[in-house]
Amino acid sequence: MHTDTERCVRAVQSKDARFDGWFFTAVLTTGIYCRPSCPVVPPKPGNMTFYPSAAACQQAGFRACKRCRPDTSPGSPEWNRRADLTARAMRLIADGVVDREGVPGLASRLGYSTRQVERQLLAELGAGPLALARAQRAQTARLLIETTPLPMADIAFAAGFSSIRTFNDTVREVYALSPSELRTRAPRNRRAATAPGALSLRLPFRAPLNPDNLFGHLAATAVPGVEEWRDGAYRRTLRLPYGHGIVALTPNPDHIACRLTLSDLRDLTVAISRCRRLLDLDADPTAIDDQLRADPLLAPLVDKAPGRRVPRTVDEAEFAVRAVLGQQVSTAAARTHAARLVTAHGDPVDDPEGGLTHLFPSTEALAAVDPEILAMPRTRRTTFTTLVAHLADGSVNPGVESDWAETRARLLALPGFGPWTADVIAMRALGDPDAFLPTDLGIRRAAAELGLPSTPAALTARAAAWRPWRAYAVQYLWATDDHPINFLPV
Repeated sequence: MHTDTERCVRAVQSKDARFDGWFFTAVLTTGIYCRPSCPVVPPKPGNMTFYPSAAACQQAGFRACKRCRPDTSPGSPEWNRRADLTARAMRLIADGVVDREGVPGLASRLGYSTRQVERQLLAELGAGPLALARAQRAQTARLLIETTPLPMADIAFAAGFSSIRTFNDTVREVYALSPSELRTRAPRNRRAATAPGALSLRLPFRAPLNPDNLFGHLAATAVPGVEEWRDGAYRRTLRLPYGHGIVALTPNPDHIACRLTLSDLRDLTVAISRCRRLLDLDADPTAIDDQLRADPLLAPLVDKAPGRRVPRTVDEAEFAVRAVLGQQVSTAAARTHAARLVTAHGDPVDDPEGGLTHLFPSTEALAAVDPEILAMPRTRRTTFTTLVAHLADGSVNPGVESDWAETRARLLALPGFGPWTADVIAMRALGDPDAFLPTDLGIRRAAAELGLPSTPAALTARAAAWRPWRAYAVQYLWATDDHPINFLPV
């Protein structure tokens, strides 16, 4: 979008928050860059130039605006809508792969050469993977500076910097303030961490956001010991690259309140990225709802409760396993099966608030499970053990870097995997916004009530007009039922 100057100028002049994260405005006369909704008086069009990423602005020598804080805007919805090289690379960078494995590790995961990845990102985003990761490190550093009392040296390494000098230079260059000056400007109450490794932050999103089905689904399917709904917040344990964490997510009208307790602060960037992905916070609800509203039979559902998101996951392999455990059984039975595995094979954790006891078992731990102890039919045991074996050896990889079509095809090749199981994994684990469940009983029942075709083939043909947002249409169709997944817990 940043190449459409006229459209960008209109968005800036109207302070349209819908475009935050889509592009960034660099002001030639001041040397700063802003989000489109910046509250200051818009500059003259001739003094504006537009970039596709914060990293590109920083690389061009612009510093972040102190008023609108463009580095904290929601991420571009493009990276959740697409499955091409650039989108997969951006999801991996957000997951901290460049900091942990370098650019060669990023390229290896994508199956391309380092030069190809760098060339593609530079062409589309105006910055290479190192610059994009550097911008992310700067944002993480700012968050830690402003919300924790940690010493600056600890913050530097927690944010992913290799040295304190690099940390100081980057913060000064990006924010035109030293780390100590950033801390001085932050309100003192924002640094009131209650425990070592604990911090509170706000996760922004594009309005509207309907929390009912989003948190309702997560709470209704919560695995005891791993997830819970408490005091208006969804809480769960997180398995992270350097350690583990516990997160509490609370819906508010203009943001999601996030309380994180981490065993290693180096996991902060990854934890935030996974929580945003879990709640689908980078979606563009206006574009999605406008297209679905064009169908006269869907329009009343959209108008009644706009802004539905797709509840996703913080661990793609975990969700794939849980999808198999939930085949042909009730929600309660699926939770019971998962809870048994968690108690027997999950890693124990200490929860200061009580209630959460384990991490969901790793694929390696599940691969060692004796299938005879699983209380399920023999055919589903085979499905379970085959899936776990393929997840453990990497032949099936539902991670953020996966190619959606290829992964879905590999899942369908496994015994016991039909279209429903593969598509629900595509929708909630892979993040495919166009995944569709025409054979789902709830979808067929909703379709019949609305006057839509109720047979899978006819419904799929009708749903072609909803592409590429069929996963969101699924949420609206499910919402016609009175199942607990559709209601925010009391």
